[in-house]
Amino acid sequence: MIPGSRPRNILGVSCYYHDSATCLLREGEIVFAAHEERYTRKKHDESLPVNAVEHALRHAGIAIGDVDAVCFYEKPLLKFLDRIVPTYIEHWPRGFLSYHSAMHEWMQKKLWIPQNIRKELGYEGPVLFTSHHESHAASAYYASGFPDSTVVTADGVGEWATAAIGYGKGTDLKLVKEIHFPHSLGLLYSALTYYLGFKVNSAEYKVMGLAPYGEPKYIKEMRELIEIRDDGSFRLNMRYFSFEHGLRMTGPEIERLFGQPTRKPEGPLLQFHKDVARSLQEITEEAMLKIVGYARQICPSDNLCLAGGVALNCVSNGKILRSGLFKEIFIQPAAGDAGGALGAALAVWHREYGGARLPKMEHAFLGNAYTQEEIEAYLKEQGLPYEKLDDEALMETVAGLLAGECPVQGPETSKEETGSRIIGWFQGRMEYGPRSLGNRSILADARNKENWRKVNLKIKFRESFRPFAPTILEERVSEYFALDRESPYMLLVANTLAHRRSEIPAVTHVDGSARVQTIRRDQNRRYYDLVKAFERKTGCPVIINTSFNVRGEPIVESPKDAVNCFLHTQMDYLVMGNCLISKAKMMGAAKVDTETYLKKFRLD
Repeated sequence: MIPGSRPRNILGVSCYYHDSATCLLREGEIVFAAHEERYTRKKHDESLPVNAVEHALRHAGIAIGDVDAVCFYEKPLLKFLDRIVPTYIEHWPRGFLSYHSAMHEWMQKKLWIPQNIRKELGYEGPVLFTSHHESHAASAYYASGFPDSTVVTADGVGEWATAAIGYGKGTDLKLVKEIHFPHSLGLLYSALTYYLGFKVNSAEYKVMGLAPYGEPKYIKEMRELIEIRDDGSFRLNMRYFSFEHGLRMTGPEIERLFGQPTRKPEGPLLQFHKDVARSLQEITEEAMLKIVGYARQICPSDNLCLAGGVALNCVSNGKILRSGLFKEIFIQPAAGDAGGALGAALAVWHREYGGARLPKMEHAFLGNAYTQEEIEAYLKEQGLPYEKLDDEALMETVAGLLAGECPVQGPETSKEETGSRIIGWFQGRMEYGPRSLGNRSILADARNKENWRKVNLKIKFRESFRPFAPTILEERVSEYFALDRESPYMLLVANTLAHRRSEIPAVTHVDGSARVQTIRRDQNRRYYDLVKAFERKTGCPVIINTSFNVRGEPIVESPKDAVNCFLHTQMDYLVMGNCLISKAKMMGAAKVDTETYLKKFRLD
């Protein structure tokens, strides 16, 4: 920055598809990044991120007039004229219903992005655009800290591209090869997600979690759906898919191929569905290995950057790491569409302003925080009893509760009970990306296998097959997992070492694997100190970490959200800042059941 000049503020925006978000850069440094869903409480909210932008500006202490440029994460006019209109004309009249729906949405908002941004945000400056996969690539490469890197992106679809290969060196980033719609690895995964009865653009990770319960019995059928070539390219057999022209992802042809009807949402999960999920996962891993292998040939580097929705497939990422094709891998924590806001802002910083590279993105704690005073004010306003502890006492107490050291009064009786406790943990700045990483988390003892069932069914209200991630002190990761490096964003799956599996059964999946999160103190002091305190008490440096929400809701953002989630589930304690709230004491003091208590505080 020129001495005496005002710092440049760039706002990246992604919206109108799913997982809308914003990111604010100041002189190329990430100041703030957040998903809109956290504020609206609408999961995967696609709307213009007005609330996230408001919080970003407030956090930075600036007004919208201080923003030098707003950048949108793709080029909607190109997408509309080059793909949307020609595709639907080609399939007319078969795609009439989806065409009519799409045209309404495009005419109402997607073709008016600069106007909408100016109107809704009160912004008067330039609105710039990057291509969809350029945004993905920039979000990973420019945040990686690598001096050079092979770059691979893969998702559903951007303008035309569904996957891209590129190369970054210094401040230069160039995409050199693309695969185009309708041939899409992301849409293949989404189509099979639909066939298996789960929600598209929401539940693909459920299919990944279901896969280890099956066998790859349907690889032959998968090869009928997709042709994978040695150069990393692939083609879908569109006979089996209807997303080009219809409102559904698949139709009767895929049912005939597999010999089973499309599973109804919430219908029984049969071994057949588990085997299809496993087969899909295997073919996805095969395709990604081919893509990154070819990418290394044409854009050689010892480093790999991954982004796009497919990069959230942590099982595939783990296989790429173990292949030895690259020495280092960086996966952007908000790898899906939400991360496009970060990538768009970074692309503009380097392309338009000639900005310098900044160090590696070391953490994802980039949202807003609540002060201790704000937390206490809310608890007092609601009349919620709490105990305030200093940092040292808080860590020791919570670690003891997790370890089952501290007897507490049960919620339905005066009898004291022992055993490990489930903790809602609300601290510091909210995470950017789909994972809770230690500031908006539900925590439990990984040594207690029963916690897998309890947290899934009684707290998260979700399918019992879903695995939980372990958080482990980074310096001890290789003692428990077949992993020799950091994994701060839960985006790498590694095997739990055989002799440790019985020690941490609640985070070891049915196939012996785990979606690992490592933590260092410089990344998150309070969370690290809690895991360290648990290690001192138990000798085990591993705890369960899952997102602070229930099924179908976004991760909690505010103290109000946290209290609501706490009271509606069977969590035992809530920790917000330095405040410790015991549900047992609340219930015991009031001598009422949870439903009555919720009505009393009008939080339901």
